[in-house]
Amino acid sequence: MPTKLLSTLMLALAPMLASAIPATPQALVAAARKQVGVTVQYDPRYERLAYPGGDVPLERGVCTDVVVRAYRQLGQDLQVLVHEDMRKAWQVYQQQGRWQMKGPDRNIDHRRVPNLGTYFARHGTSLRPSKEANAYRAGDIVTWRLPRNLTHIGIVSDKQSWSGVPLIIHNIGEGAREENILFSYPITGHYRWQPR
Repeated sequence: MPTKLLSTLMLALAPMLASAIPATPQALVAAARKQVGVTVQYDPRYERLAYPGGDVPLERGVCTDVVVRAYRQLGQDLQVLVHEDMRKAWQVYQQQGRWQMKGPDRNIDHRRVPNLGTYFARHGTSLRPSKEANAYRAGDIVTWRLPRNLTHIGIVSDKQSWSGVPLIIHNIGEGAREENILFSYPITGHYRWQPR
């Protein structure tokens, strides 16, 4: 079976197999890395999704989809978790967003960087952004401010650049990749979330 087809099949079956995978930082990194070469396009369009477990086709997505898919492989459905948390604490999320919504939307809530950052800060550990490479551990979540005031999110890898900077698994425009971009843009958030 071709590698790409096998990877696609494993990502699709991941939610059913997730109960056997402990939610460790190493497992999160491995789950994110499985998307490299499978998610090959960046596509930010709004779509109606199944709920729970909704996703856009695996070959495309945005930066948040890398994070959502990785956690989903570990049995954590951020689509449900973020949407339900937003229903309980709408005002908190609304303060972080830059859009004019009247309420939560289960099709898109989990696909917005500010919402994921708010969720991780509320339910995990929010760490001060640092310019020191050793402050970042495999499995940490990092958010950035890109040019034109765009937001971005990725997962810290267990691999490093030649200079010791942790690589990031993310999708910044050309599909899921593992790259040395940690200090390429201003860091706006640094989180650790290990669900029980």
